[in-house]
Amino acid sequence: MTRVALLLVAAVSFAACDMISTLTDGWRYSQAVESDLETSAGMKPQVGFDWKNGRLVRVTVSFPKLYEARPLAEFAETVRAAVTNRFKQTPDEIVVAFSLRPSGTSRTAQLGLAE
Repeated sequence: MTRVALLLVAAVSFAACDMISTLTDGWRYSQAVESDLETSAGMKPQVGFDWKNGRLVRVTVSFPKLYEARPLAEFAETVRAAVTNRFKQTPDEIVVAFSLRPSGTSRTAQLGLAE
């Protein structure tokens, strides 16, 4: 009986602070940003977010490789537009990151596989 009461209190607490909806909405928004940027950039990023007290603090957009098709400032505006449109609010900070592999190596070489 005590466990049931504790679970009920926890469920009411989570519902009251809107934590569950923030997580599910944030996940849905990040998936939409990934889809938009995959279409415009030709590579799928990973999008993370940080909310504090109902305010969107930071969105991190990480790409698997350097984007070289357009100037970086123009590409950054594309990322900013996708984030602010999909998250429905402008975050305090948007971080754009690119994974850089050592030059002259391929993914299979990094994994130790024969090419």
